[in-house]
Amino acid sequence: MGIKRGTTLAAVAVVVALTATACGGDDKAADTTKPAGAAAPAQNSASGDGYGDGYGSGGTDPAAAGSAKPAGQLAIAANEQLGSVLTDSAGFTLYRFDKDTAKPSKSNCDGDCAKTWPVVAAGDATAAAGQDPALLGEVVRSDGSKQLTVAGWPVYRFSKDTKAGETKGQGVGGTWFAAAPDGKKAAKAAAPAPGAAGTTGALTVAKDPKLGDHIVDGNGMTVYRFKPDTAWPMVSKCEGDCVAKWPVVPPVDQANAKGIIEKNYLVLDRPDGKKQQTVNCWPVYTFTGDKKAGDINGQGVGGTWYAVAPDGKLITGQ
Repeated sequence: MGIKRGTTLAAVAVVVALTATACGGDDKAADTTKPAGAAAPAQNSASGDGYGDGYGSGGTDPAAAGSAKPAGQLAIAANEQLGSVLTDSAGFTLYRFDKDTAKPSKSNCDGDCAKTWPVVAAGDATAAAGQDPALLGEVVRSDGSKQLTVAGWPVYRFSKDTKAGETKGQGVGGTWFAAAPDGKKAAKAAAPAPGAAGTTGALTVAKDPKLGDHIVDGNGMTVYRFKPDTAWPMVSKCEGDCVAKWPVVPPVDQANAKGIIEKNYLVLDRPDGKKQQTVNCWPVYTFTGDKKAGDINGQGVGGTWYAVAPDGKLITGQ
């Protein structure tokens, strides 16, 4: 099918060069690889016939707009209004069309529609960090060309998005929407209410005589990272009995994250169905062995669990 599952060094270099925010750091727990993410402006709710007004006018050159180009290394951008949005290697938002179908995959955007909404060609596409590569596929269009699909949905760019991070196609005609990493319509999850059962409500920074500045949840409980986890792909290696001892930190609204450096402040959809907050793409946890605010009993446990600095790095020294 031609969809690449691996990541080449060249693709990584392109992604790093083109993006303003990135996952990972430089601590020794594999904080080395960096998927792209770029904050996007407010969504555009322009009305139209479902294809957008002007059929490509006011955007890119119609000839260029109508040409199908591959996506390269996909990335996940954090958008203030929409949450996690899927982009191509250059940071341009990818869209899906309500008049298409995913099962079976079929595109219903041809002709002038495809000039306004350039098709993303199948072929040179690599899954974004934290995205299941199995979601990527392709569909044969009416003209015989192959188009990239995500969870079965054909994906497109918008000709009036002229720079990375723009989402001018969001909501056009009530049928075009930015694509989320799982192929669904991008939509920001509601923030958990502070103090609600099973939520932390906030993340803040506390100071400890031994640890210095470190992240704590809304109840003042120390937040930890697990060294076997990875930020790219964004994966938690703590499952089953491990999670019973090290509960995941549930999603927290960025507005309730005080003093934390928010680089790719994303939510991880875990295989067990839980949603887990990440800091700089690293999954974070609390520890059942901490009985009161300020406890740091999880620090250094097993040589794999460590408190988290405001920039998401491990605090290994005391």
